[in-house]
Amino acid sequence: MKMHVGCAMWTHPAWPVHDGLRSYADWCNAVEGNTTFYATPAASTVASWARQTSPDFRFLLKLPKTITHERRLSDVAGLVRSFLDTIEPLGARAHALWVQLPASFGPPDLGALAAFLRRMPREYRTAVEVRHPAFFAEPGRLERVLGDAGAEWVLFDTTVLFDAAPNSPAEEEAWQKKPRLPRRSQALGAHPVVRYIGRDDDARTVEGWHHWLDTVVGWLREGRSPTVFVHTPDNAHALVLARRFHDEVRARLPQLEPLPTGPLTLW
Repeated sequence: MKMHVGCAMWTHPAWPVHDGLRSYADWCNAVEGNTTFYATPAASTVASWARQTSPDFRFLLKLPKTITHERRLSDVAGLVRSFLDTIEPLGARAHALWVQLPASFGPPDLGALAAFLRRMPREYRTAVEVRHPAFFAEPGRLERVLGDAGAEWVLFDTTVLFDAAPNSPAEEEAWQKKPRLPRRSQALGAHPVVRYIGRDDDARTVEGWHHWLDTVVGWLREGRSPTVFVHTPDNAHALVLARRFHDEVRARLPQLEPLPTGPLTLW
């Protein structure tokens, strides 16, 4: 029985991580690859990521914006092939290709998504994040498109972030940038992905993830292998909180495989 937890990045000025990704991998066993949205990394950079992590480490790698936002999944075969060639050194560490779609990508665009997913090489798992409100009001068509392709629906939960007015500059910025959408917690396949965004108050973040504790424990009992990413607006304590989430799941399921040992103290 295994789950993975991580954060939106592997370095942060407030974290006790002093050797980049290598040190981060002593704390968490997954990370979001947000930087690939803006530019495809050099092959040497990707090879260094592989050297710094164990074969079991999970990257959720965001496809470049030229694919998802500029060309909106159309006429992108060459761009996708180039990206896949670049990340090849990661092997199974490239746990899923993260297809984050713009808020304007709605039900009329499902044909483009279905065609795109059909063309994806089956050796790569795909996880799709949508932000158009219509998909949450009537999820059936999108669920069928994803299910036919064996793709996951990225479960991006901002409900705790928006449940009260912001109390910090980071929370105010998050209110401006993050989507306000209903919480969805239905897994489609064996490898669900959760992106949970809390608050800069740790107690509120922990209180708000109780829904996900119940959900993740249920998935594990069903034989699924989830990956959960914990965010806060300033992310100062996200590293510690991600480990705490794993610890709370393991308190309910002692048979869950532990995280890397990491340092003896968190601060």
